[in-house]
Amino acid sequence: MRRLIWIFILGLAVALFLLAGRLDDRSWNYLTSNDFAALATKIVFLVFVGATVLVLFREDFSKALRSALLWVLIALLLAGGYTYRLELKNISNRVLAEIVPGRAYTQGRVVEIARGRAGEFNLGTDVNGARIQMALDTGASAVVLTQEAAKAAGLPLEVLTYNVSVDTANGRTRAASVTLDRLGIGGIVERSVPALIAQPGQLRTNLLGMSFLNRLESWEVRGDKLIMRGYP
Repeated sequence: MRRLIWIFILGLAVALFLLAGRLDDRSWNYLTSNDFAALATKIVFLVFVGATVLVLFREDFSKALRSALLWVLIALLLAGGYTYRLELKNISNRVLAEIVPGRAYTQGRVVEIARGRAGEFNLGTDVNGARIQMALDTGASAVVLTQEAAKAAGLPLEVLTYNVSVDTANGRTRAASVTLDRLGIGGIVERSVPALIAQPGQLRTNLLGMSFLNRLESWEVRGDKLIMRGYP
């Protein structure tokens, strides 16, 4: 303990010496007093921690050195992770978009969706604040929702009028015309999007049709990726 106190005092003296020397050394003028005080505090802390480690492991210096290096490595990893947190988040989002079907990867105003195992594009969309899965259908003239999806999106099913003829896999049926307040995919968000609500039991899958795609600056299927570009 006595040795620790003397080492602490020595570290404090070094820090105070540097702080006092700053007044005469113009090369340090770019540092403010607060910056230099923080530097002095860090020096004292490092000296104190180092002294503690040496005293605790004085019988086995190699063990102390390994422990110190381990903590230095952990500190560097944490500092690097914090410094590049945005880049790491971007990488993780791209990896998730590759392995999770329908998950959008957004970069600026460009959204990419990976093709599913069966060759289809299933997209996770935001309809009026509700999470709705849709299948890309370029043959559909409009976005088409099932009754369940329309209910989740808060649409007024009890006042709908099914007066629009549509062709489905089950044949010709009728649908109700509505306007979606919000339809978003990744970073692309469109407002007041025309859509259709299928009659009960007539549709199993929600369809992302041309009433949304036509609003984009561009969209294309490139390899196993659906690439959509929204307007600025």
